Amino acid sequence: MDHSSSLGGDASASATRITPGFALRPEDIALAAEQGTATPGGDVADYALRLGDDALILAQRLGHWISRAPELEEDVALGNIALDQLGHARSFLTYAGSAWGKSEDELAYFRHEPEFRSAHLFEQPNGDFAATIARQFIAANYQFPLYRELSKSTDPMLAAIAAKAVKEVDYHLDHSTQWVLRLAGGTEESRRRMEAGLALMWPFVGELFEDDPLIAKVGDAGVVPSSLKEEFDRSTGAVLAEAELDVSGHPMATGGGRLGRHSEYLGFILAEMQVLAREFPGAGW
Repeated sequence: MDHSSSLGGDASASATRITPGFALRPEDIALAAEQGTATPGGDVADYALRLGDDALILAQRLGHWISRAPELEEDVALGNIALDQLGHARSFLTYAGSAWGKSEDELAYFRHEPEFRSAHLFEQPNGDFAATIARQFIAANYQFPLYRELSKSTDPMLAAIAAKAVKEVDYHLDHSTQWVLRLAGGTEESRRRMEAGLALMWPFVGELFEDDPLIAKVGDAGVVPSSLKEEFDRSTGAVLAEAELDVSGHPMATGGGRLGRHSEYLGFILAEMQVLAREFPGAGW
C-alpha cells in the first residue's frame, strides 16, 4: 500500500489501510455540534470521554516507538497504529467536548491526571518490544468487539465513529496476533520476552470488562463491557493456545482508571504530552 496516499487528508483514508466509503472526521463532528445537530447528553459524553482517553493514551505510548522499533517496517507499523488510535481519540473527544463547550485540544491538553478516564492497561510502560506487543494484543482484542458492537449504538455519532474505528482495529488485531505467534515460536529469548510481556500486561485485563453505573445510564447508546469478556477469552485463548503460552496464573490488578485513579505512569505521560500546549496556550501553526 502507498501509505503516503492514506495520510494525505482523504476523509476515507486510514493510517493503516484505505477505508471504503465515507469516513467521519473530527472536523465533521465539531461542525455538527456547532450546528446543533449532534450534541450528546452528559452520560453519553462521559462514555465517549473514556473511550477517547483510552485511545489517546495508547497513541501516546505507541508513538514512542517511532525511530526505536526493532526493524524499519515495524517502525512504520507501530506509528500507523498510533495514528489510528489518535484519530479515534480525536473523534471521541470532539464529540464528548461538544457537550461541555470544549474542544478536543482542551480535553487532551488542559485536564489534570484525575480527570482522565483511561483504563490502566493503556498507560503501562512500553517495556521491550514483546511487552508492547502483549499490551497491543490485549487492547486490540478488547477494542475490536467493542467498536463492532458500538457501531450498532442508538447514538448515531457514536455508531459512526465506531464503524470507522473497527475497520482499523481489525488490522491492529491481526498485527499483534502475528507478533505474539512469531515471538513465542522464535528463539528461546524471544519466547522468554513474550512470556514476560504477558506477565506484565495481563493483570490489567480485568478492568477493561468491569461494568459501572455509567454503563447502565447510557443504555443502548453504549456497550456493556462484561458482555465482551467471553469473546475476548475465546479469541485470545485460541492464539495463546497455538503459541503454547499460559496466562492463567496471572493475578488481576485493582484498576480504578475509570474513576480517575491512575498508576504512577499517567502523570509522566501527561507531563510530556501537555507541556507545549501549556507553555504556549492558544498557539497555532
